[in-house]
Amino acid sequence: MKHDIAGRFLDIAPEVQATLATGGAVVALESTIITHGMPHPQNVATARDVEEVVRTNGAVPATIAIIEGRIKIGLSDAELDWLGTARDVMKLSRADLPYAVASGRHGATTVAATMICARLAGIRVFATGGIGGVHQGVEDTMDISADLDELARTPVAVICAGAKAILDLPRTLEYLETRGVPVVGYRTDRFPAFWSRTSALSVPLRLDGPDAMADLIRTKEALGLDGGVLIANPVPAEDEIPAEEMKGFIDAAVAEAKARGVVGKAVTPFLLSHLFEKTGGRSLATNIALVKNNAALAAQLAASLAR
Repeated sequence: MKHDIAGRFLDIAPEVQATLATGGAVVALESTIITHGMPHPQNVATARDVEEVVRTNGAVPATIAIIEGRIKIGLSDAELDWLGTARDVMKLSRADLPYAVASGRHGATTVAATMICARLAGIRVFATGGIGGVHQGVEDTMDISADLDELARTPVAVICAGAKAILDLPRTLEYLETRGVPVVGYRTDRFPAFWSRTSALSVPLRLDGPDAMADLIRTKEALGLDGGVLIANPVPAEDEIPAEEMKGFIDAAVAEAKARGVVGKAVTPFLLSHLFEKTGGRSLATNIALVKNNAALAAQLAASLAR
């Protein structure tokens, strides 16, 4: 385990610890999808399904959350069940993580916080749904997700379905380029837009297999370059909502958020809830499908790195 001083705050599940000790494949998974992304009991069922996808593809899952100030690297069945209905759970990014640990709070990890915790445990690959990014109207709000700076500083490979399409995708890609984050399209030349397989944006880099991605990560480390790698993995074709159709739903949701004065961390949960309602549940079904798809690829990448 890396960062021995910080290690006193970690509780690493025995299976995860044993796998890391032998250099085996482990995939980190976030917990905001459980506490802030889906209703119960679908949240717990989905979390278990995603863990099973990781196992099926040759790696050990490590769902990460903070419980009573302890950073849990891998949750027991009882902990996962509890988290699915827990109250007063903070949504944690880099700024909130030390507070939650120091004050003994419960917290679910966003992309940024999951990357930090994975790094502390020595986990190199993380599967999520979509990253945060530059929000629409940033010239007025300065609302830029901490996920982007975390990708620039923390050496964890993040598998996602692109950035959430509710964001300003051109500015998000530009920000990642400015911060020196390699953005790789997996078997695609177009940047995926979460619910949709493609956007109008070209992806900067393309690789077509886990071994090639593992070579990129090893080379980046050997060159002494900080930060992670973002791997954009399009949602399966049978599960997508086409971008042209999704745009109308997103525009209406953003307008509603502005009308209600929703700001800060409340924006994304509000928009996702609004989209769920207006798409008749299709947005959530697509979200579940893409998370599983990303978990499978992350496990294959982790296995390649372990070899």
